[in-house]
Amino acid sequence: MKVIKFILKFVAIIIILFVLFVAYASISDYKPEITELIFESETPDTIDVNKEISLMIWNIGYCGLSDDMDFFYDGGKQVRTSKDNVFENFDFVKSTLKNNDSLDFILLQEVDLHSKRSYFINELDSFTHILQGFYNYFGKNYDVTFVPSPVTNPLGRVKSGLVSFTKYNPKSVKRYSFPGNYSWPVKLFMLDRCFLVKRFPTSNQKEIIIINTHNSAYDDGSLKKQQMEYLKTFLLDEFSKGNYIIVGGDWNQNPPDIDYTDIKENSPTKRFVLNPINVDYLPENWTWFYDPETPTNRYLNAPYQKGETITPIIDFYLMSPNIIPVSIKTQNFDFKHTDHQSVTCKILFK
Repeated sequence: MKVIKFILKFVAIIIILFVLFVAYASISDYKPEITELIFESETPDTIDVNKEISLMIWNIGYCGLSDDMDFFYDGGKQVRTSKDNVFENFDFVKSTLKNNDSLDFILLQEVDLHSKRSYFINELDSFTHILQGFYNYFGKNYDVTFVPSPVTNPLGRVKSGLVSFTKYNPKSVKRYSFPGNYSWPVKLFMLDRCFLVKRFPTSNQKEIIIINTHNSAYDDGSLKKQQMEYLKTFLLDEFSKGNYIIVGGDWNQNPPDIDYTDIKENSPTKRFVLNPINVDYLPENWTWFYDPETPTNRYLNAPYQKGETITPIIDFYLMSPNIIPVSIKTQNFDFKHTDHQSVTCKILFK
């Protein structure tokens, strides 16, 4: 009887601790507003529509997803790489950003501010120091005190988000929450997806809108569908006003004109489902702009092996009909330091 009572007390304690943990996670859960004004200026810079502008997009994988890594949430076994590897990846990202400081806009995803997975480096502070000629704006999309999975080696504290660097002082910067989320209590420990909108006046009395996006990864496509419909409404409304629009980032889906049916049907991971954007998502005169020669992402079900690891294109730009795409290039780093590769482009205005 004593053994049974001990077991029952032990189980009761575990249940109480679990309930308290979930209660704390619910109370401390990051609940962003639908729209959040991050910055506003009465004296913004005007962008000359007769000049070319340049951009870069890059999901840096919080400097923790180098070629040695697989990831437990993608069917792998590891939670984080070594501290030495993180710092080596971090140095590579800083060096690459420094080499691209002549660009007008740099849009980054998965930038950690205070996370166990990246050994609590404040990556934004360091990038800001490297890119001293830029304004920078942060949109938080992940803020969890303690992610409990995997149970044997929890991911722990995560604070991360999108960062947009710009040479121009914007009229405003806003964070827009994407609709849809996971069911409770899973949503307490997942990202709160968003896109970051920077608005600038132009020399022809219009506005150019630069959007940094990072869409959902681990869903069956239903969350991304909600997000894309919400974004579509925003884009068409802004274009109806005569504004110029560029969207760039990690879409976690492929452009409409790339067929990845084989990858989808033979995926080594069930959590990440690679869906294409619908061909009729927007009118035909909108431009999906990407480099077809070089993949931008690699699967994380196993450490990277060239020629064997699945490598799709999921990082790219979307441009309104009044913008002329000039050139684009994906930087081929062979996924040594990040699971995504940066994509730079140049555009002109019609």
